[in-house]
Amino acid sequence: MDNFQIETAQNISINQNVASVGDRILAFIVDVFIIGLYIVISSLALAGTGLDAAGQWVYYLVMGLPSLLYYLLWESLYDGRTPGKAALQIRVVKLDGSRPAFAEYLIRWLLRFIDISISSGAIAVVTILLNGRGQRLGDLAAKTTVISEKPRTSLNRSLAVDIPEGYQPKYPQVSVLKDADVQDIKNLYQTARKNHNHRLILSLSEKLSELLETKPKESPMEFIQQVITDYNYYTQRA
Repeated sequence: MDNFQIETAQNISINQNVASVGDRILAFIVDVFIIGLYIVISSLALAGTGLDAAGQWVYYLVMGLPSLLYYLLWESLYDGRTPGKAALQIRVVKLDGSRPAFAEYLIRWLLRFIDISISSGAIAVVTILLNGRGQRLGDLAAKTTVISEKPRTSLNRSLAVDIPEGYQPKYPQVSVLKDADVQDIKNLYQTARKNHNHRLILSLSEKLSELLETKPKESPMEFIQQVITDYNYYTQRA
C-alpha cells in the first residue's frame, strides 16, 4: 500500500495510507449494486402508475437523476464517502488530509465520465497505479486522493507500550492529546529513529514542548519517549 505525507493541525508531518486499487474497485462494485437495486425498485414502483407518453419524463427523472448524482451527493454530504467507500473504510480527502470543498467533489464527479464511464475504469486504474498518491484524473484536477482508514495492526505501530512497575509520570498535561495524536507521534518518532533523522526528532520534541507548554530537561529522544509512556500511563488508569 502506498502512502504520502500530510501535515496535521499541529504542523507534524505524518504518512497517510492511500487506498488500494482493490479496495476502490470493491467499493465501486458495492455502489454499482446499490444504484442498480434502486433502479429496479423505482422502475417497479413506477410501472404501476400508468404514466402516459407525456409523463415518461417523470419515469426517467426519478430513476436517472439520483443515479447520475449518486457519487456527487454521497461524497459531498457524507464526508468524502459513498456507502461502498464506507464499507471498505476509504474516504476522499485533500492532499493535506483535510475535507474537500463541494467544488472539489464536483470536479471529481465531472471527470468521472472520462476516468470511469467512458473507459470502463481503465483510465482511472492506470492513472492511480502510475501516480503514487492514489489519484485518478479527477483527483489530480481537484487535488484530492482516496485514503484508507483501516487500523494499522503491525506491532511496531500499536499505541500501547510497556509501563514498568512503580513508573512515575512527569507530564500530566499529556491528557490534552488524543489517541490519534500520540499514534502519529509514535509513528513519526520510530521512523526518525530508524532513519537516524536527528533533526526530525529535535523538531518533534520542540513541537511537543510547545503543545504541552513545558520545558523538558531530558534529551529530545528521552522527552518524546516520556510523553508516549506518560500518555499510556494515564489512559490505562482512566
